[in-house]
Amino acid sequence: MLCSRRSRRWKSTGIRMASCCLAIMIGLGSFGWAGMVQAGIPILSDVPTLAPVVDRVVQGVVNIAVSGSVEVQNPLIQDPFFRQFFRLPDQPMRRQIQAAGSGVIVDAAKGYILTNNHVVAVGQEQVIEVTLKDKRHFKATLVGRDPETDIAVLKIDADNLTALEFGDSDKIRVGDYALAIGNPFGLGQTVTSGIISALGRTGLGIEGYEDFIQTDASINPGNSGGALVDLRGQLIGINTAILGPAGGNVGIGFAVPANIAKRIMVDLVKNGDVKRGQIGVRAQDLTPDIASSLGIERSEGALIAQVAQDSAAANAGVQPGDLIVGIDGEPVHNVADLHRRLDFAHVGDILNLSLLRDGMPVAAKVKIETVRSSQRQQSRQWN
Repeated sequence: MLCSRRSRRWKSTGIRMASCCLAIMIGLGSFGWAGMVQAGIPILSDVPTLAPVVDRVVQGVVNIAVSGSVEVQNPLIQDPFFRQFFRLPDQPMRRQIQAAGSGVIVDAAKGYILTNNHVVAVGQEQVIEVTLKDKRHFKATLVGRDPETDIAVLKIDADNLTALEFGDSDKIRVGDYALAIGNPFGLGQTVTSGIISALGRTGLGIEGYEDFIQTDASINPGNSGGALVDLRGQLIGINTAILGPAGGNVGIGFAVPANIAKRIMVDLVKNGDVKRGQIGVRAQDLTPDIASSLGIERSEGALIAQVAQDSAAANAGVQPGDLIVGIDGEPVHNVADLHRRLDFAHVGDILNLSLLRDGMPVAAKVKIETVRSSQRQQSRQWN
């Protein structure tokens, strides 16, 4: 639709005014003027800017390109006649595939980079190349990866790296402002802004373990493995997934909390994988109907349905019908909370369980044990 020069001028002015107001609200809503100065965000006239924060962190975010190959079965070689007539080799063909994503330098001295497992899990005979903000290219070594949390660690041999500082993702709140930095659609390093929309998102069916930060900062294909930072420039999450009908951004993106990524990184660097444990129980969420049938006057907790023989839970006196309401003083609202606490406890750790049994509080000390091989395939059922 055509418009007059005057209407275009007002439209342009309106856009500038909206941008100015948004920037002011970002600064005032998060810190106030004094807090913004303390955080290193300069006040230029009456318009704050996030550029100094971006300048500090962009050097620590990298682009990742991965190439590999997968076996492709040729349907013609399944037929002996075709195989003999056309002299086709009786072996699968190989197809080259490529993927692109992002990563975050978290240890400048050792060259460690955090990214997503799905970014680097590209077939066989992988070649991983990392491109820094200053355009330097390096071949990366895969230190380890954890499909359950979709976290992987890479290592490059490079000097003069800039690492991002870990923030405490347990202290962020819904409504905090955040910046997402990555390589969307292979365009190159891109910065978007938004807020923390929700915390502790689970049940999405994205990964085996879910405890996501949700943000409306634009996250698109290629952002995977990139940084979610607060306005102090601290890393609070690793951007991982989006929810969108067309595969693009609709304002719903998810990041693995930095505290979880850091915990996984320690195991991957030390062991190459993550060694998880269990206490030997099957649990289910306490629904209002189940609570009513059992005469329980609460609607939250993890209800023990079964206790494995000779397990850590059995040895600690845990019984079917017990309701786990807390671990080490932290409340357990549902089975997802129980998974979260057990998945990130080390084998050999002792947990203090707070239970309800027939309405009476009961305490139990349980030692995390190695997941039994017979239960490995059902690790999501046995806790």
